[in-house]
Order: sequence, then C-alpha cells, then structure tokens
Amino acid sequence: MTRPTAAASATDPTADPTGATTAPNDRAAAAPSPSAPGAAADAERRRADLRRMKAIALGLLVGAAAVFVVTRSLESRHPWLGFVRATAEAAMVGAIADWFAVTALFRHPLRIPIPHTAIIPNRKDDIGRGLGTFVQQNFLTRAVIEERLAGVSLSARLGAWLAEPDNADRVGDQARGVLRATLESLRDEDVQTTLEAAVAQRVRAIEAGPLLARGIDLAVADGRHQELLSVLLRKVADAVVENEGVLRARMAQETPWWVPEPVDDRVFTRVHTGLQRFLHEVADDPDHEIRATLDAKVRTLADSLARSPQMRARADQLKDELIDHPALRTWSATVWGDVKATLLAHADDPDSELRVRLVEAVRSFGERLRDDATLQERVDRWIASTAVELVERSRGEVGEVIASTVARWDASEATERIELQVGRDLQFIRINGTVVGGLAGLVIYSVGRLLG
Repeated sequence: MTRPTAAASATDPTADPTGATTAPNDRAAAAPSPSAPGAAADAERRRADLRRMKAIALGLLVGAAAVFVVTRSLESRHPWLGFVRATAEAAMVGAIADWFAVTALFRHPLRIPIPHTAIIPNRKDDIGRGLGTFVQQNFLTRAVIEERLAGVSLSARLGAWLAEPDNADRVGDQARGVLRATLESLRDEDVQTTLEAAVAQRVRAIEAGPLLARGIDLAVADGRHQELLSVLLRKVADAVVENEGVLRARMAQETPWWVPEPVDDRVFTRVHTGLQRFLHEVADDPDHEIRATLDAKVRTLADSLARSPQMRARADQLKDELIDHPALRTWSATVWGDVKATLLAHADDPDSELRVRLVEAVRSFGERLRDDATLQERVDRWIASTAVELVERSRGEVGEVIASTVARWDASEATERIELQVGRDLQFIRINGTVVGGLAGLVIYSVGRLLG
C-alpha cells in the first residue's frame, strides 16, 4: 500500500497524519447534513480551519523527522548536533503520542481497532446520557434558575415594551388574527354540543326547588311581588275591556237558549263591570285581603319547594324537561351563531371597538407594569416560580431529550459534528506536544551529557 505525501495529508481532512486516508464512502457518511445555507457555510469554514491546523501539526512532525534524519547522519562528524538530534527525536515522539491521543477520540488510528480508541463513536450513547445528566443536574436546578432571574426584571422590560403605542397596536393586530383563526378552526356543531353539555351539567347539578324557594323569599321580602301583582291586575283589567266583544260572544254561547237576550246583556254588563272594578280595587289597595291571601300562598309555595321532597322532585323534573326541550337547543345554537358572527366582524375590522379596547388595555397594562414597582415584584415572583416549577417538572424530560437525540445521531455524523467544534483546538495539543516534547528531549539529553 502506498502512502500519500504530506501535502496530500494536509489538504485532505480525512487523512491520518501518518498517511492513511479515509474512504470516500466514509467521508460521505461522516459529513453532517446542514439544515440551512448559513449552517453549511459555517461547517465549511470549520472544515477549512481544521484542515489548516492538521497541516501545521503534520508539518511540525515531518520537519522534526527531517531534522532527526539529517542530524543523525552528521552527528558522528559534528558531536554538537546530538543536542539537535535529541530535540528532534523527542519532538517526534511527542507529536506522534499526541496525534494518537487526539485521533483516538474520533476514530481508530491507522484503522487498527486498538482498545479504547474511537471513543466518541463507540460511546456516543453514553456521552449523550452523560450530557443530559450534566445539563439536568447543573443547569436545570432551582438555584440556577432563581439566580439567573433574580437580576433580570422581565416585568419592567415587558411593561416598557407594551407601553409603546406601536407595540400595543401590534399586539392588538396579533390578537385579531388569533381570534379569527381560532373561530374558523372551531366547528359550530362541536361548540354547540360542548356548550349544551356544559350548561346542562351545571344546571342539572343545581337543585331547582331550594333555588326557586330562595328566589321567592327574596321577592316577597322587599315587596317587589306586590308591585308586579298590581301591574298584572291592571293589565288584566285592560284586557277585559279590550276583549269585551269576545267575552260577550263567549257568554252568549254558554247561556241556555231559553234565556232572553236582554237578560244576557244585563248579566254580562254587571259581571264585566264588576270584574273590572274588582281588579282595579285589588291593584290600587296595597292592604287588600286578596293580597294577604296571595302572600300566604306564595310563602307556602316557597316553604314546600324548600322542604317538601315531592315539590323538590317536581321542580327538578320540570328543570330537566326544560333542559331537554328542543327549543332550548335551538336557542343555544342561535346564541353561538350570533356571538361568532359578532366576533368575526370585530376581528375583520381594524377599527372595531373590540380592537380599540384591547389595544388600550394592553397599553394601560404596560404602563402600569412599567411604573408600578409592587406589580413588577409580583409578576417577577410569578415568573420565577412558574419557571422553577416548569424546570423541576420537565428537567427529567430535557435530559432524556438530549440523550435520545444524541442516540439517534449516526455515529460518523456525531463524530464529524464534534470534531468540527473542537478539532481545531485539539490540533494545538499536537503542536504543543511536538514543541514540549522537543524541549523535554533537549533537557534530558543535556542532563545526560552533564552526568556522563
């Protein structure tokens, strides 16, 4: 097998410093797929930087090897070259050792499956779990969140932003769009069914008897029912006058045939006039005995509704019949249709009263939040407590998301991503190893010569 030159290794990011190249299929598998043009450009820039640093590190190794060969051949004639030769020899050792250490993180050196090499691809899942645990235990904690939020007055910033008229208008426009989208996404049948079920459930849970009894007690307590009775009696009296012809005809039908017509007229006139007089008397006299009788009947009814099991059951039965009546369902559908149409009209009108009120409310709230220190403290405390609660509740899921995401990565892709992030810096280890190794070799050789 032929080995590529140092120049080829320097320009090929997949070449080992010793010359072993990576197959094209391996390169394709290792290349991450960028999600955006910006990400692709950044990845390409990182690859170029990595290639350049690898070339520098490899150049130092090749240079040290060349110096070693030259000085070794001339050392017998020029003994002082031993110091240079020892420096170059130790520099090669340091460079190769650090190349092995850096390469072992990402792949098998020279493609030889040496134990404890290719650490990242082989232990990718363990690294993902460890990273998730690290983030969970060191970042997603109550102390960290509280400390981070303590010095940031989010409420004051939010208030200042909302207080700006342009921002308040923007919130109002966004609210109109959200309102329209929400209304259009709702099916009328589903909304009607939900409303009917919610209303029916709430109403069925209420005992009708005690509720009606309480209402009657309140009406009787302040005398409102007497005023209502007076109005009703006067309306009935007016109806008796207005329908005199109908009542006269009805009486003629009910009277025996042998009764003379003048007698019928006189009887009807007396009854008709007496009924009108009686209705007005009761309506005008707040102390009429009929009113007292009515009060007693009403109080008895209220007591029965509150205490009598039979009356309470009857009231609940009437309540259930009312809930199940088709007319009520028709009414609820009409109500929802009217409400939806009104809201859509407001959502479509940029100058609608709803939007104006909403914008004004947003701006007013922003001004108050900006200027009221007490309110700011409450909002900041709520934000902090909510954030802490969310973090503590979901910290396990966050760690699991990190671990599962890394586990789904292809091993070569994960290796490529990590190497692009830290590989350039790791090449400095190789450079430092070459320099430090050379210096160490020079010191050791010098000490050996002094002792010898």
